[in-house]
This record gives sequence, C-alpha cells and structure tokens, in this order.
Amino acid sequence: MGPAARKLSRRPLPPARAGLRAGYWDRVGAVRSPPTTVPWARPRHELPTLVLVAIASLVVVSPTGWEDISRMCLTRSLVHGHLSATPCLSPIGDWSSHGGRLYTNTAPGLSVLAVPAAEAVRLSVPADGTVDLKLWAVRLATNGIALLLLAFLLGRIAEGLAAGSGALVAVTFALGTIASGVAPSSFGHLTAAGFAFGSFVLAWARRPGLAGLVAGLGIAVEYQTGLIALAVGAYALLSGRRAAAAFASGMVPGLSLLGAYDWAAFGSPFHLSYRYDPAQSQAGLFGVRLPSLHGIEQVFVGNRGLLVDSPVLIAAAAGLVLLGRSGYRAEAVLCSAVTFAFLFLDAGYSTAYGGDSPGPRFVVPALPFLALGLVPAYGRRRLLTTALATASVIASTAVLLTWPYAVNASGNYGASVWSKLPSLVVQGSSSELAGWFQTTVLGRIDIGRMGGAAVVALAAFTALGIAVRDMAARDTRGTVSGA
Repeated sequence: MGPAARKLSRRPLPPARAGLRAGYWDRVGAVRSPPTTVPWARPRHELPTLVLVAIASLVVVSPTGWEDISRMCLTRSLVHGHLSATPCLSPIGDWSSHGGRLYTNTAPGLSVLAVPAAEAVRLSVPADGTVDLKLWAVRLATNGIALLLLAFLLGRIAEGLAAGSGALVAVTFALGTIASGVAPSSFGHLTAAGFAFGSFVLAWARRPGLAGLVAGLGIAVEYQTGLIALAVGAYALLSGRRAAAAFASGMVPGLSLLGAYDWAAFGSPFHLSYRYDPAQSQAGLFGVRLPSLHGIEQVFVGNRGLLVDSPVLIAAAAGLVLLGRSGYRAEAVLCSAVTFAFLFLDAGYSTAYGGDSPGPRFVVPALPFLALGLVPAYGRRRLLTTALATASVIASTAVLLTWPYAVNASGNYGASVWSKLPSLVVQGSSSELAGWFQTTVLGRIDIGRMGGAAVVALAAFTALGIAVRDMAARDTRGTVSGA
C-alpha cells in the first residue's frame, strides 16, 4: 500500500460511512450524512483475490502485434536517445510520418513507462506474430500493474461504500470485462484507465493537485483520457476555485512532457502523432466521426460487443443511477458522463474494435468508472447481478484465452464466443475454441495450452467464488442508498 492509500485508510469515518461499512443500510431512502471524502475500506480477502486475478489474467502470453511493435520501437529508440524509429516501424502499419521519418502513431506515455522493464529484460522488438517472454514481462510491468491497481482501488472504494462488496466488484471488473483481455497486451487503454481513475479517486479524496498531476500523465498515455481530465476538473471545481486551480496546475508537468515530445517529433507542441498517421487523418477527427448504427451495433452487440461478453455492465449502468440517488450524485454524474463519452467515441471510430483486439478497446478507460455502479447493483439485485457477473467471467475469460487467433480465423467467433463454448464442453481439446488457446507462462512446466487455459479458468472462478462468499457472509442487502 502506497503512502496515499495509507493516508486515506487512516481517515476517521463519518457516522453514515461507518454504518455502511458495518452492513447498515438507511431504509428511509438516502445516506443521512454522505461522506465528504472517498469511501475507503479493506475487503476481507483482498490479497488472495488480487493474486487470483493476476493468475487468471496475466499469465497469458499473447503473440506480438502491431501495437506492441509501434510502442516498443519508441521504447528502444528512447534508450538510444532518439524519437524516430524508421527501420523498426517500416514493416508494420501503425506509424506516423513526418520529415521523412517514422514515429509511433500512439501517445508516448506507455513507451516511456516501459523503458525500465525493457532495459531490465534486454528487450529487442520481436517480429509480428511471435511469442516473446521478454515482451510479456514488459506488458506485465505496465498494463499488468494497471489492472491490479484498478482492482485494488475499486475494491477499497466498494468496500467503503458497502461492507462485503469490495472483492466482488474488483473481480467483476478485472475478470468480467474486456479489461482482462487487454491486460496481457501493449494497448495503452488500461494503463490510461489507471491514471484516469486514480485522478478521480484523488480528487474525491480532496487532493486536487495530485489529481491533476495524475490526469496529465494519463493524457500522455492515451490522448482520449483528456475527456476524463475535463470531467474530473469540473468535479474538482465543486470544491471551489482553489481546488480547480490546483487541479489545472497539477496537469502542467504531464502536458508539458507530452508537448515537448510533440515539439521535438512533429515541430509543434500541439501536433499530436495521430495528425501524421495516414490511416487516422483520412477519417474524421483522429479516426473518429459521429456514431453510426453499425458502430453502435458493434460496440454493444457485435460478436465481441460489450453486452455480449460482459452483460454485467447492464447492471453496472443501472447501479450508477442508484448511486446518484444515495447521496453520491456528483460522483455518479461524473462516472455516467465518462461512460457515455467513451461509448460515443468508440461507436464513431472508423473500426469499433480498433483492428485486432478483444473488443471495443477504446471504452476501457471508462470501465472502472462504470464499475462503481456494481456496488448498488449487487446490493439491490444480488442474485441477478451475480448471475450476470458469472456469465461475464465465462465469456471474458474465453475471449482472453483466444482472441489473437480467433479474430484472424475464418468466422471470427461466428455470432459470438458463446457460439463456440458448447463445442469446447463436448469436444474438449479437439474443439475449434481450444485450437485458439494462447500460450501461457505455465507452458514452461509442460502442461500445454489446454492445461494453461484450465489454470486460468480455475483461478478466475476461484476468485469469483471467494468474492461471492464474502458478500454473502456480510449479508449486504439493499443498495448504497437503502432505497
């Protein structure tokens, strides 16, 4: 636990919050005295749950993709004092061109964060489609840490809101959404989500300066998190102009670093890398237009759609409404606004899944905000939400284990991953889905892809079982508001 977390955990509990942590629900309709700082408590089985989450999501070794190469080419160039990486980037399509040189087409933040791990393992950028354990280690040190941090934060806040719900909310987010699928990859969305949600938590804890610093760094990882920074800045303004000014001042270092990179690479601190990506510059603003019906369909009910693989998000969305009615109106409005903004963004993107990916990956920075709605959802409709979470963990785990090979296969899951699961149960290792299983680091002990997949699934459902049992033991009926 870091210093900030320790300070939060030492704060005295207001009477209403103390009641919530003990499982008390105000039956009248609203929390009598909403806490003025972030709710914070430790779930009962926090450490075992986080370990199981790590096993279930981070032992997978996905093959190298263009996203990996684009980001790691910059990482290697930075080590040698350069920003361009023309020879490294030329074999792939994810690059921006300026002044006769090739640069990564992504924000530079994740590449910078990857430098220590890349140097520690002596990473050489692997070829497209290869399986590389050194690259896996670098992913673990970036997105892997981000996933566990987000699970930790959500678990602590959920437990502070309602005793017994922390582990279940953390597991549902980490293993029942696309977050698990992007964790063992170099997509920047999960690390950006860590910065963005961390900024919100710090603003909620009345630390606007630190919140601004973290928000600015998040923008340097994924440009789109600027939308979340605006929302958190508006939230900080509710505490007064001084808080808003502190938040804005805190953003300066991160934005300055991003501006310096853009100036050195593209000749202006206001010229982002997307501006020089031929594929993005030809389609709307950085590849984003107004949402289309096809885009909306793909995001929600396509063969890798959010509601197909993570139906529990329906309960989370309804839960944000309940959260707003419980005395946390500002927080619920912010979480709802962030969720809507990123759904709107993804539905208007030139390709809703961003090429080869486990699903609508551009929505990932909004998922921890949406996941806060799971607290009242579990409180109000525990059995229904648990059933949806179980279905979500099944589908998300299957996608995690198979997506790099499935999306390049004929049929691309067919209707959805659900259409392939029955044959896995009946045919086992001879089924089409089993043929798509990815390598895991457990292959080093010679258990094969099928054995590695079994360990991943066992860890996922053990984590879910422990979390469900914790909530049942605390008997947290009702909602945050008790309505």
